[in-house]
Amino acid sequence: MNPSDDDTVTLFHPVGPGEHRLVEQSGFRAFPPPPAQQPIFYAVLTEEFALKIVREWIIPDLGSGSITRFKVRRAFLSRYPVENAGGPGLEEYAIPAKDLAEFNQNIVGLIEVIRQFRSAGP
Repeated sequence: MNPSDDDTVTLFHPVGPGEHRLVEQSGFRAFPPPPAQQPIFYAVLTEEFALKIVREWIIPDLGSGSITRFKVRRAFLSRYPVENAGGPGLEEYAIPAKDLAEFNQNIVGLIEVIRQFRSAGP
C-alpha cells in the first residue's frame, strides 16, 4: 500500500558530487550522514531554497551540484519543527545526524535528482 500524498511531505536536498555518488550507491533510497563538522542533515521545503544553496555554496566550493526531491512520512517529520533559515521562503527541517538512519527509513519511494549544475569555470 502506498501512502497518499496527505501522508507524506515533499522535500528537497542540495548535494555536491560526493554526496550525489553516495545517494546513487544507495539505490537512491538514502542520504549519507553529514560531515562531522555539520551534525545536522538539512531538508528544505522548496526547490527554490535548494537552488539558492547549490548556486551560492555548493557550486563555488565543489564545482558542481544537484537538487534532489523526495517524500518523507509526515508522521516522522511531525517531531521536528519547520525552521526558518533567515528569510521568506527559507524553511527547512534540521534533522540531527543521529536520527538520519530513521529519516532514511521514512523516505517513501526513491530520491530523485531533479536538477544538475556545473560551474562555468574560471
